[in-house]
Amino acid sequence: MFELVGSETTSLLRVENVSKSFPGVRALDNISLKLNVGEVLAIVGENGAGKSTLIKTLGGAHQADSGQLFIDEEPIVIGSPSEAKDLGVSIIYQEFNLIPDLSVRENIFLGREKASGLFIDESFEANGVESLYGQLGLKLDSEKLCRELTIAEQQLVEIAKALSLDAKILVMDEPSATLTQSEVDQLFRIIKDLKAKGIGIIYISHRLEEVFEICDRVMVLRDGQHVMTKSVAEVTRHALIESMVGRSLESEFPPRNSKIGDTLLEVKNFSRGTVVQDVSFSLKSGEILGFSGLVGAGRTETMRLIFGADPKDNGQLTVRGKLLEIDEPWEAIVNGICMLTEDRKNQGLVLAHSVVENFSLPNLKSYSKVLFLDEELEKDRFRNFVNEIKIKVSNYEQEVGHLSGGNQQKVVLAKWLECNADVLIFDEPTRGIDVGAKFEIYQLMNKLAEAGKAIIMISSELPEVLGMSDRIIVMRGGRIQGEITNVNQASQEEVMHLAVE
Repeated sequence: MFELVGSETTSLLRVENVSKSFPGVRALDNISLKLNVGEVLAIVGENGAGKSTLIKTLGGAHQADSGQLFIDEEPIVIGSPSEAKDLGVSIIYQEFNLIPDLSVRENIFLGREKASGLFIDESFEANGVESLYGQLGLKLDSEKLCRELTIAEQQLVEIAKALSLDAKILVMDEPSATLTQSEVDQLFRIIKDLKAKGIGIIYISHRLEEVFEICDRVMVLRDGQHVMTKSVAEVTRHALIESMVGRSLESEFPPRNSKIGDTLLEVKNFSRGTVVQDVSFSLKSGEILGFSGLVGAGRTETMRLIFGADPKDNGQLTVRGKLLEIDEPWEAIVNGICMLTEDRKNQGLVLAHSVVENFSLPNLKSYSKVLFLDEELEKDRFRNFVNEIKIKVSNYEQEVGHLSGGNQQKVVLAKWLECNADVLIFDEPTRGIDVGAKFEIYQLMNKLAEAGKAIIMISSELPEVLGMSDRIIVMRGGRIQGEITNVNQASQEEVMHLAVE
């Protein structure tokens, strides 16, 4: 299954002058790339740069308008996902293609079942899974239903499924976006093993530190065009960022000018079972308060209690000195508290609805005239945010699910900014967003703080927490383990020490 094909410089995949257009958009403009045997090629770029279109073209979900693909120097045409798999190309998308109510074994062999009489030969499949596990160094119950697996485990099942198809080209789209550091370490170990076996890997990620750690070369796309391809050893992080955004960035984080004022919000003794235990803190106007900790530390769970999304066992919440009892999100919104959820696609947006409908959902009262909706006022208000925070939409009726991740996040931001909340909770505000869009969101957060808003920011990216926060609270096991006030002098090691010990 894992035979090494040729040398390190052998071309496994070549893309020559591939173009792809959609109505009004040229998504790929004469793109060429080369993937060598046993190589990890990073593809980076801002949201909308063409990365997704490129990998969908490689995976057979899209067909190129022009250009040529080669595998092992043989010209090929990929007309469908099944043809891509037959040619040894497997795509692991951000949204996995697993059937939740089937087992690991059943998902791996789905569509390729071997019959024994009138029944499926489950022993054959079990042996196949065991062989894959041995090669990947995995320990996972093959009869466990996929809906019972963690995100990291589901990803490993996707890798095992790809290798069971004798994939020689593996494309990973944001594979580490929702993984813990230990899970990322395991993923990197597997990638290194796959490299040694001659598999070529295309690695798409917004986490640039991973590009420098695991990749051999890096290719930059911008606005559907190829900008550069270089060895990772030949490029700096700063130069890579500037190449991606097409302009000079003096810093990844904009300067802060806000003045911290009086206390806006106080949380006292919040508890919910074992996930949140006796949490107390305060938040001031003009302040960005960072929350750090490992996955499962209780950060999101605490914020959901504040927002009324989950019931608390006990605790008190005070906003502007007024004691509140918030049991539902609408009560939080009425009292000036808004929350950008970690999972924008499932909790922050209605993907099948238009961008303007998503913007309006929590603000319908503002646009209502007796029994009717003032659609012109609605669009005027949304237009202001399109211009102010640079939301890229083709038209206001465009389905929000068709926007890039960065623009989806901006729509979520816009709907909450329209509420004119005093307290804004940002849960992983830049997850899955490119560096250019990140910088814009950082600027917006600073602008809100300068206007006297109070912001809580949960982030799993330590540079982001240190670069944007006035104070940092670190949680572990549902409790606050420490607070860092001298953020300018703090280090990632100091934050991690509180998070793990």
